Amino acid sequence: MAHFTKATSVKDWLNQRLAIEKVEKVMASEYWIPKNINFLWAMGMILAITFALLLVSGIFLLMYYQPHVDFAFDSVNYTIMREVDFGWLWRHVHGVAASVVFLVIYIHMFTGIYYGSYKKGREMIWISGMLLFVTFSAEAFSGYMLPWGQMSYWAGMVITNIFSLGDLHLDGLVEWIRGDYVPAQAFLTRFFMLHVLLLPLAIMGLIGLHFAALRIPHVNNQDGEEIDFEAESKKYLDGDKAGSKVMRFGNDFLSKDMMVVGVFLIFFFYLVFYNYSFALDPVNFDPADMLKTPAHIYPEWYFLWSYEILRPFSVNIGLIAFGFAQVIFVLLPWLDRSPNVAPANRRGAFSIWFWLLLIDMIVLTAMGKLPPEGIFSTIGLVAALGFIILWVALPFITMNEKKV
Repeated sequence: MAHFTKATSVKDWLNQRLAIEKVEKVMASEYWIPKNINFLWAMGMILAITFALLLVSGIFLLMYYQPHVDFAFDSVNYTIMREVDFGWLWRHVHGVAASVVFLVIYIHMFTGIYYGSYKKGREMIWISGMLLFVTFSAEAFSGYMLPWGQMSYWAGMVITNIFSLGDLHLDGLVEWIRGDYVPAQAFLTRFFMLHVLLLPLAIMGLIGLHFAALRIPHVNNQDGEEIDFEAESKKYLDGDKAGSKVMRFGNDFLSKDMMVVGVFLIFFFYLVFYNYSFALDPVNFDPADMLKTPAHIYPEWYFLWSYEILRPFSVNIGLIAFGFAQVIFVLLPWLDRSPNVAPANRRGAFSIWFWLLLIDMIVLTAMGKLPPEGIFSTIGLVAALGFIILWVALPFITMNEKKV
């Protein structure tokens, strides 16, 4: 048994039993961050704050939401929005946060790609981040079902049909996921459980894994410089703070983080109070009706790029392309064959590849919201093929890249 002495304070009593000083050092005061970074490195903290907003607002909505096909729509659109004091505010916060969190995720993801933050021992940071992206996507989809409006119902119908896997006709799997032949009470209940319990727990666990994965390789920097963190942290602790290339996470880097978070929250609450309609699909203000198909079914904006990769092709080829798009980002650390850890603007052909990928995904997102007809269908097909070609070409582009 460990040796305990008479505590001199509450902090000392807790420290002897929970090692809070050691935890504080590991998590903050001796967790070292490079100095040569920019505001884009604050996206992780913004994501944590946005997730907290989703949790808090979700708890308040949960107090009045009823997960039943006969009452779900009214509990959201009448009880919460009209009868509960400030219910509209919590719904706006939750809806805007659910949309904005993906904007920040994409910024965070492309920042990592641009600066090569997935290489040289940082593979687990990238993999845990991509697992978070997939889990957030599942959380968003399950939450989109809960208002039980027209687009909720038909989006659920279309997305779950994907699991039939085309000509394999795995209809039994689709029925197992839904709990019925069509989305109904069993479907709503199990997606409610996923949204409020299982997936949030998974997200919290993956956030812990993502943060833990940063401990050994440390955070990358905007120059891709290889920093000796032990030597630089010793220099900092010896008093040469200006000469050291690193700073403490708490409270040096954290204070910079909070500055960026403050700017983000101004933008966020502007959307909540003045421009929230972008997060609430007008079609979803009609109750779910299994006998009336919407003229144009589409997912939320953050899924449009992958939806457009599925849509231009025949069923089987489209499913293969869709599956390709879902897993290919995870393989990035192995597809990029270059040893260089440097920003894309110093990597020649990779820089062109990066900007082409970003533009292509923006085009896919724009086309995914439009009906698949005429010129829009052609542009969507070209963009989908371009996405696949870019990823197939990446190993060849980076294989012979000159060292920088």
